[in-house]
Amino acid sequence: MAEEYPLSAPTSDEKTMSALAHGLPIVCGFIGPLIIFLVKKDESQFVAENSKESLNFQITLAIAYIVSGILCAILIGLFLLAVVWVCSFIFCIVGAIKGSEGKIYRYPFNIRLIK
Repeated sequence: MAEEYPLSAPTSDEKTMSALAHGLPIVCGFIGPLIIFLVKKDESQFVAENSKESLNFQITLAIAYIVSGILCAILIGLFLLAVVWVCSFIFCIVGAIKGSEGKIYRYPFNIRLIK
């Protein structure tokens, strides 16, 4: 799921910002990747790609949480909430690691609304 960045090797700052774009949602949701995307999108294509991917994943998670919340009425939603939370945590950590390695991480399932 991770791709090497084809143009030039990302700098240490770009790797750090990419790792933060994937890791911050564990603490602050979509706000972290959104701020990183808005600040760095014109400066670094590498950071922009990683932060867009993370932001899209947070939107996908929000939809999953809403659907799971609705399904709590028939009890399967409780299980789905737990699955969504665990997947969110694991994929955000994997994305942060890949970003710090200088790779663009693509989440296994993601609705890509921000292009």
